Amino acid sequence: MPQVSHRGRGRRTINEINMVPFIDVMLVLLIIFMVTAPLITPSLIDLPSVGKASRKPDRVIEVLIGKDERLELKNGDKTLAMTLKDIGPSVKQAQAGQPPGSVAVVISADRNVKYEAVVKVMDTLKRAEVDRVGLSVLTTPGP
Repeated sequence: MPQVSHRGRGRRTINEINMVPFIDVMLVLLIIFMVTAPLITPSLIDLPSVGKASRKPDRVIEVLIGKDERLELKNGDKTLAMTLKDIGPSVKQAQAGQPPGSVAVVISADRNVKYEAVVKVMDTLKRAEVDRVGLSVLTTPGP
């Protein structure tokens, strides 16, 4: 409720906001943040890194995704053109007879291929229950 002033003639209301309570609250909040900030420990995130495999694979099967999203399966020195629905059973057949985890599957894609195409291939391989699926990356030399 506005205060009423009795100065001069007549009664007028004072249309000013009292800033003191606002400043008091802000100073109390500032003190609370200053006291609690050193007590908060930053959380650590364990990010994966390259080369943390428990052992190197005996054999590598490579799935190549070309610029036009054409798929090729490279097994040793043989390269076969594949469709998305055939890639899972073909890789599973190539892994047959080998100990689990001894044959790794590496997906290599052209840099201009949409990420969606790579994810579709990964999803197809996971649905076919293929173990050890990874992505090939191009490393560039440092400055």
